[in-house]
Amino acid sequence: MSKLFTPLQIRNTILKNRMVVSPMCMYSCVDGYANDFHLVHLGSRATGGFGLIIQEATAVSPEGRISYGDMGLWDDEQIIKPREIIEYVHSQNSLMGIQLAHAGRKASHALPLEGAHKINPEQRNGWQTVSSSALPFREGEAPPVALDKNGIQKVKDDYVAATRRAKKAGYDVVEIHAAHGYLFHQFYSPLANNRTDEYGGSFENRIRLLLEVTSEVKKEWGDEKPLFVRISATDWTEGGWDIEDSVNLAKHLKDLGVDLIDTSSGGNVPHAKIPTAPGYQAGFAERIKKETGILTGAVGQINTSALSEEILEKGMADLILYARESLRQPYLPLQFAHELREDIEWPLQYKRGRIKS
Repeated sequence: MSKLFTPLQIRNTILKNRMVVSPMCMYSCVDGYANDFHLVHLGSRATGGFGLIIQEATAVSPEGRISYGDMGLWDDEQIIKPREIIEYVHSQNSLMGIQLAHAGRKASHALPLEGAHKINPEQRNGWQTVSSSALPFREGEAPPVALDKNGIQKVKDDYVAATRRAKKAGYDVVEIHAAHGYLFHQFYSPLANNRTDEYGGSFENRIRLLLEVTSEVKKEWGDEKPLFVRISATDWTEGGWDIEDSVNLAKHLKDLGVDLIDTSSGGNVPHAKIPTAPGYQAGFAERIKKETGILTGAVGQINTSALSEEILEKGMADLILYARESLRQPYLPLQFAHELREDIEWPLQYKRGRIKS
């Protein structure tokens, strides 16, 4: 059997294969509420055979949204539609995850069809952003407000409350979004954090908020189901966060009971020079996995069954996450199974279209 279609057990949860839909913003919510689009979008990938589908970055508070079209989980009624989605995903023998997020200074943006520009607090669909420090992401943007002790406590409380709702809704996996220049990344990277209190300065201080939130989320989520954390392994910028920092952070997260590091990179500096290529981030996942013993997920231009299989066979990662490729091909696992000569079960409704050798 290919590694890609080998089941993986994490705690009491079994993924039927190693193919995961990466969380991607859909910009299709009103006031944070999911709708039928999300049912069709996420449900089709479950029908397509992915072992795990991770829902888009879901804000733990209104001010934590990247855009006003983002999904949220700050209100109890926001779990109603996800329950329906989760029920359908489970009916297709797939699992459903949620990525809990706070965008920090990268919040308050227009939708992509509007240009995805920053919206100032006084403008329509805009709000005041917060961060580790009063440093804007891009020069000329309205600066965020540096979080004080009360603001930091609110972030912690919001994550705990959202985790409680995720548990009530029936999600199989929770992932904490600590990558791509969003709030936690703004704390742990020295390029975005110029604080002088216990949340700034040293490495231990800069990772403090992420560790504190992770600890609280873990207590609320429990030990039965997996907890992932997505990080940016490097800022791709001199003087910034790097892979050595990420290995060290992963050790701390593992000690807190995190099961897997979803290993991405970049997003914290607007003009970082990133040498993208197929599988260009897999080496970061490999190093974290081999130096800490924690499970890792590889993501980033992994668009073929051969590359997916190679990464897993070499022990570089335990899961492969597909972003744009899963948008292009919602039934990607069916195609990859054919290419790898794996005899997997096709959906009953689609068996007439089964690819034949």
